[in-house]
Amino acid sequence: MELSLLRSLMNQEFYTDHRGSKCPDRLFSKDARKLKHTIDYAMNKYKRDVTPDEVEALFMANNPSMTTAQKQGYSSLFNTVKREQPMGTDVAQDVLSKLFQQVIGEDIANLGFDYVNGAEKSLKPLRDLLEKYNDNFLPEVKIEWDDISFDTIMAKQSVQMKWTFNIPEMARKIEGVNAGYLIEVGARPNTGKTSFHASMLVGPNGMARQGAKCVVLCNEESYDRVAFRYIQASTGFPKEKIQANIHEAKRIYQDVTKDVKIKDVSGEDMTWVETMCKAERPDIVVLDMGDKFARQGSYSRPDEMLKANAIYARQIAKTYGCAIFYMSQLSAEAEGRQVLNQAMMEGSRTGKAAEADFMLLIGQPAQVEGVDEQSTLRHINVVKNKVTGWHGMINCNLDYRTARFTA
Repeated sequence: MELSLLRSLMNQEFYTDHRGSKCPDRLFSKDARKLKHTIDYAMNKYKRDVTPDEVEALFMANNPSMTTAQKQGYSSLFNTVKREQPMGTDVAQDVLSKLFQQVIGEDIANLGFDYVNGAEKSLKPLRDLLEKYNDNFLPEVKIEWDDISFDTIMAKQSVQMKWTFNIPEMARKIEGVNAGYLIEVGARPNTGKTSFHASMLVGPNGMARQGAKCVVLCNEESYDRVAFRYIQASTGFPKEKIQANIHEAKRIYQDVTKDVKIKDVSGEDMTWVETMCKAERPDIVVLDMGDKFARQGSYSRPDEMLKANAIYARQIAKTYGCAIFYMSQLSAEAEGRQVLNQAMMEGSRTGKAAEADFMLLIGQPAQVEGVDEQSTLRHINVVKNKVTGWHGMINCNLDYRTARFTA
């Protein structure tokens, strides 16, 4: 560790940033300290980057009385330094902190020993010691401030959405999604969550038709059932028409879904999702269901785990430049309700809602007693919108037979 630091000190910029009290001699062992003295001499002499060979030559010249054995020992030490790679600023700060901790630990132990044994009557030397070294643990930060000029900020406001929603009123009110977005979508069972993302991606003017590379990861329904929704949504055919027009349905489906991948990932966690995004670089990722990707860990409560899962999903979206649809269940309170709110999202109290750019909750009318057929009306409640700020309800219809949401 100390030899890598010595190698880094041969860089003029690094040396200037870490000279003097920021890198005192006492951090180094006896032999390494002698090498540092020579580096100090070389930097003052040349005022530029120096090589290990130059430092070694100066060291040997400045210590002519060394024995042959001593020269061989230091030559071996220099050879080790030459093999070291200069460390970056962040790593150097970490190394310096560790070295400081070792030195201060020794000083604290000595002062503590003196205090316990009566040689030192006050704790003031210990407080003085901690105050003396405090600044050495604070990293120097070079801040590059963001450009907040009027023209830059206004240009960012006019950026168009890369992938737009294919329900006209949604496109007008909340436009669409961009890379880095996290969209949380909630609904009760049998409300049409799977049909919603199938319709959004491969229905008329869907995001896959716009050119988005899409990945659908399912851990609740089997992949073949999910894929059949995509056949229905892409063709607009009910099951019987698909079976009667198998070649036409296949042609349409294959054409629309050429950039769509579906996989059953039951049992996988968000780490697997990140690995996939790094390898595949999709534009759109659907997590159906998002909470089931939560990684088990040392969480004291389940809500902490779900919040961490949503934070992880957002980090993945931003890091790998994709938009993530995070599908979730709504609580029983949302059953048969048209107007919905964030509190009805299962796990809403975890704070996962804070990570979303959009939160879309799909409601439906209550089942009418004596009527067997469910209503096809769906009410998309936009309860969170960081992008355009619009909140409200968008009314549409779900055609179960074609898995399409329509205005």
